Amino acid sequence: MKPILSKAQLDYTKAKNMFENRAKVMEKEIAAKRALQEITQEVMEELVQATGFHDAYNELVIAENALIEWSHSTIKHEKSYRENRAAIDAMYENVNASPEKRQELIQLSLKIR
Repeated sequence: MKPILSKAQLDYTKAKNMFENRAKVMEKEIAAKRALQEITQEVMEELVQATGFHDAYNELVIAENALIEWSHSTIKHEKSYRENRAAIDAMYENVNASPEKRQELIQLSLKIR
């Protein structure tokens, strides 16, 4: 039986898949361009826009933020939150302190049911 996911979890998963797909397309485009010319910043910027990578990245960040916000509001109903409120709130406040901490919190948010 499939787990029931929240809208925030589904939106994040969809955005992540789209981002990964756009990244693969961009990698192929870079390889094709590299065979014909040097990859300059202008060429890279053009590829980022043309492949939809930029839009996919922006949508992923929006979905990540929504997932983090959803998980914080959802976890407030748990007994363990009430017992460890200060530590948990500090973790959410410092979510952007490092990419590793942000990714860890996103992974934990995906496990909430």
